[in-house]
Amino acid sequence: MSEYTPQQPPAPLTPQEERQWAMLAHLGVLANLVTGFLGPVVPLVIYMIYKDRSRYVSYQSLQALVFQFIWWVGGGVLSGVAWAITGALSAVIIGLICIPFACIISAMPLVALGYGVYGGIQCNQGADFKYWLIGDWFRSTLTG
Repeated sequence: MSEYTPQQPPAPLTPQEERQWAMLAHLGVLANLVTGFLGPVVPLVIYMIYKDRSRYVSYQSLQALVFQFIWWVGGGVLSGVAWAITGALSAVIIGLICIPFACIISAMPLVALGYGVYGGIQCNQGADFKYWLIGDWFRSTLTG
């Protein structure tokens, strides 16, 4: 019969590793280009693996996860609804007026892509990056 040995707590990440994993969490938005919708899985997996090893990585990955859900997934759904309404109203000419608005709404996922890449670059350079509106809310939620 073997003797029970308690497991060692996971070793904390080095600052370089923290920057690398935080950057990869933000760059998870690039997975949406290939899959269309699996980008939020990348920061979720990074969070699940490194949540106990680095507060910085856990904060950055959760922030990237929420950002991608709001802007990529939410923007995609909103874009689909806008184009459906535009298509339905095109039969009565009003839909033609809606086309520019639907095009602007369709750009939301592309803006999210650019902002996610920017966040990844900032984290790689060691900055404490936070998304507009989401970052402050998330930090206050995590710290209590």
